[in-house]
Amino acid sequence: MSQKHNISYLDYNSTTPIDPRVVDAMLPYLKDNFGNSSSTHHFGQIISENVKQARNQIARFIKSEPNEVVFTSGATEAINLSIKGVAESYKDKGKHIITVSTEHKAVLDTCGDLERKGFEVTYLPVEENGLLSLELLESSIRPDTILVSVMYVNNETGVIQPIKKFAEITHQKGALFMTDATQAVGKIAVDVKELDIDLLCFSGHKMYAPKGVGALFIRKNDKRVNITPQTHGGGQETGLRSGTLNVPGIVALAKACEISSLEMNDDRTIISELRDKLEYELLRMPNTALNGDSIKRIYNTTNICFKEQDANVLIGRMRNIAVSNGSACSSAIFEPSHVLKSMGLSNDDALASLRFSLGKYNTIEDVELVVETIRKLTEPQSKYA
Repeated sequence: MSQKHNISYLDYNSTTPIDPRVVDAMLPYLKDNFGNSSSTHHFGQIISENVKQARNQIARFIKSEPNEVVFTSGATEAINLSIKGVAESYKDKGKHIITVSTEHKAVLDTCGDLERKGFEVTYLPVEENGLLSLELLESSIRPDTILVSVMYVNNETGVIQPIKKFAEITHQKGALFMTDATQAVGKIAVDVKELDIDLLCFSGHKMYAPKGVGALFIRKNDKRVNITPQTHGGGQETGLRSGTLNVPGIVALAKACEISSLEMNDDRTIISELRDKLEYELLRMPNTALNGDSIKRIYNTTNICFKEQDANVLIGRMRNIAVSNGSACSSAIFEPSHVLKSMGLSNDDALASLRFSLGKYNTIEDVELVVETIRKLTEPQSKYA
């Protein structure tokens, strides 16, 4: 088993265990270095300097400037801040926003809230492989479009969208481009300057840091992006996100970025081999099919339909295995995945699909156990056992 408690954990897109080195980095700020980074006394200013160093580390990791990094409680807050902040700041230019039907609920629900406030949102469909058409995006942008938001890597299928091309099209039309990069940062190299992104969101707990910390990149130094704050109070984060900074989390996020910058390529090689082995064996089983593009996707994720099965039943019967039937944020709702439905799957096939997302602590033993277990559970005689 790859994890403690005798669990084979293949749900890394939901959350990751904290890297022990990240724990070691944050522990002093939970104990002796507990000061408030906004305090003016010497103790507080030492902590403030530590936060500055962490911000610099994270900025280097995504190739931004330090003053373009705003700390949040995670990607959901960052998404709300960016979309609502842009909407309020640019509403005199227009009230039209474009996003994609396969986005995370954090984006979809935020857009839904803006619709109730008088904004118009276009939810673009995807093709059967989960990719968004460049031509469709280009034809959908209007003179009053203020923001286009497209997820970098889909959390359920792992599909990678051509973000750089989308940003180019969006900017040619005079709108801002945002991406939810929660499943990309820490797994693949992300360069906000090279991609020409205006806003980018990510979370620490998807990359071996703790829950409760994330960041929002806001382009400031080139083609400055203005957003209206959504949280008011002490004026932290240049007034964009008031509230006492989560210093242990920020230090942990910076350490996770440092580790990832050094080990990402090696992790990719190992994880992709395990994912490919798992996928190959599962797709050899009868009545199975891959959901999403087989090439343009992240290396740790596979989403497979086990036709005529019930994914929730399978999950419930795999006592020592952790996999998912979709996004962890909506898995408590027993309905077909909106991502898979948007890709053309029927209700039955969507409800029969499982997501396997691997990480750096997985082993070949995990893969073998999952394959053996699912093979037994999906055999005809065991379907109703």
